[in-house]
Amino acid sequence: MPKILITGKQGQVGFELQRSLAVPGDVVAVDRTQCDLSKPEMIRALVRQVRPDIIVNPAAYTAVDKAESERELAHAVNAVAPEVLAQEAAELNALLVHYSTDYVFDGRKSTPYVEDDAANPQSVYGQTKWAGEEAIRRHHKRHLIFRTSWVFGAHGNNFLKTILRLARERDQLKIVADQHGAPTPASLIADVTAQIISQYLRRQPPAEFAYGTYHLSASGDTTWHGYAQAVLQQAMSRNMALKVESEAVEPIPTSAYPLPAPRPENSRLNTDKLRESFGLQLPSWRQGVERVMTLLSH
Repeated sequence: MPKILITGKQGQVGFELQRSLAVPGDVVAVDRTQCDLSKPEMIRALVRQVRPDIIVNPAAYTAVDKAESERELAHAVNAVAPEVLAQEAAELNALLVHYSTDYVFDGRKSTPYVEDDAANPQSVYGQTKWAGEEAIRRHHKRHLIFRTSWVFGAHGNNFLKTILRLARERDQLKIVADQHGAPTPASLIADVTAQIISQYLRRQPPAEFAYGTYHLSASGDTTWHGYAQAVLQQAMSRNMALKVESEAVEPIPTSAYPLPAPRPENSRLNTDKLRESFGLQLPSWRQGVERVMTLLSH
């Protein structure tokens, strides 16, 4: 079986990848203690020790606001580490799978972004993720970069869990209603990754595989406000104890909730290229919310 190295096994996507990639490969999953992505020599030593056939890198510096004041650390993890992984993957002729973000765009487009739209990141987080993408493209042809958005799951910290916690603690919630995107389950990202890696492993010679950058998000779209309402409706239908009901969530503009890092107004990603290239269907974000709520309610 091919050996698959997964970074960031404690993260939302890394956690799910351990499950989904156990089918096509022999998984070696590491966390920050085993591979600190801010230390290039640690990354190189691990890859040379494991000698994987496939490297999957869901680990990232994702504290969007904190990145504004921790620019060097964000750059080390999001830009330098992917470059090192790409160099090491090239030496091994291994496939490199990496995850990026809607934050590489400025969010000013009125329709969903396609892969070839011009990048114009507005935050340190977005800038460092874009630099990581560019480094991979520069150093190694055999790569898959999956841009995603609004990731959530039953494992780890995310908006869905925050909304549930706040709805238990507070009498009122005010949620931004002028940013648009598709809440995307970590499990969906992991399952799609496994499907595509399985296709890669069947393709001989692998030189002809459809490498490149793809958008990977759930289908449909909503706002943070609409997302919060959907979460609370699911919670109410499962008789979870809440102080706030879905109808009592107040919509507010982004301007009413200022944060250190600017958010894209439009985070919608066009997934046609991924669906057509690999013959995959992407379920709606509402299905993902329902599935995670079921897991959390048991």
